[in-house]
Amino acid sequence: MKYHIITFGCQINHSDSERISQFLDKEHEHAPDIKRADLVVVNMCSVRQSAVDRVYGLAPKLKGKRTILTGCMLKKDKLKLSEIFDEIREPEELIKSHQGVSGLIPIMKGCNNFCSYCVVPYTRGKEISRKRKEIVCEAKRLVKNGVKELWLLGQNVNSYKNDFPKLLREINNIKGKFWIRFTSSHPKDFSDALIKAMKECEKVTPYLNLPVQSGDNEILKKMSRPYTIEKYKKIIEKVKREIKGITVSTDIIVGFPSETKKQFENTKKLFEEIEYDMAYINKYSPRPGTAAEKMKNNISVKEKRQREKELTDILRKTAMKNNKRFVGKTIEVLPSEYSDGFLTGKSFHYKTVRFRGGKNLIGKFVKVKITNAFPWRLKGK
Repeated sequence: MKYHIITFGCQINHSDSERISQFLDKEHEHAPDIKRADLVVVNMCSVRQSAVDRVYGLAPKLKGKRTILTGCMLKKDKLKLSEIFDEIREPEELIKSHQGVSGLIPIMKGCNNFCSYCVVPYTRGKEISRKRKEIVCEAKRLVKNGVKELWLLGQNVNSYKNDFPKLLREINNIKGKFWIRFTSSHPKDFSDALIKAMKECEKVTPYLNLPVQSGDNEILKKMSRPYTIEKYKKIIEKVKREIKGITVSTDIIVGFPSETKKQFENTKKLFEEIEYDMAYINKYSPRPGTAAEKMKNNISVKEKRQREKELTDILRKTAMKNNKRFVGKTIEVLPSEYSDGFLTGKSFHYKTVRFRGGKNLIGKFVKVKITNAFPWRLKGK
């Protein structure tokens, strides 16, 4: 039997899919697309309506195949989708460890924050942290088996109950050549101890995703995000001061209920001040069961698209500016993809780099001289 996995959602979902794949590989052959698959596993996320809609859109392609639905789901979505899928199962029932170029290690699951727009606390439950010893043992095994990049994952990694900075230091002390990355962080829990650990651990890469969601304090209150823009900017300022050249990305929601043009201008101003390398910009959509669902969704789709475009235009300029500093420099890149004589991978600073090379270089650290910069990637040789 041939299987194919389709994933919608965050890196937690992608981590689960990779582990499910490892389990299925023992008894089945992987198919590159749905057409050639007998078994289709869809790993979904109910956080955004757009992702749910895409799952419904798959229905015609799933006819005649054995289907399993898993992931992060609201009860309402589970009930409706049970009419389309043969089975609905929890990710834990299908998961085995993944080994490859990158190793994805969930260090906790769930969330206690209850942001007004988010369903994660309802789909993933309350925060549960794994034992530090268990995580370190998993990291050691992955490194021993050739993994070159470890991702520590959680809905809010820096609220890890068993001391996240200490966990970083312990994994950093594992022997071998590998990089450490983590996502996602919450500004309310971002500590000086974490900044210090990031600075002092040579394997922890200079990359930070710190979701801000809005550049306006009133909107943040309505989102139930317990920090101010002033506090957020102080964190970023300190991070950039302590970790020179760090790459910074964020998550943003445009068109949140009642967001005025003036409030959106504050978000644009924040983008111009921070000069992000990357941003994951999402158009607000109401989710069942959340506090924001009761608010009037009074921003038109057209206006949300316009606001998304305006932020993307600013981001394109700041990303280009930040990428230009690498031109002429020789940096280390970890290639993970090969196509038509070219390799693509990430640098230590989490920049996408494309260069000509052989498939045999996948999973190896390669010295690449950067010859050109674009907003979303670098080119080298």
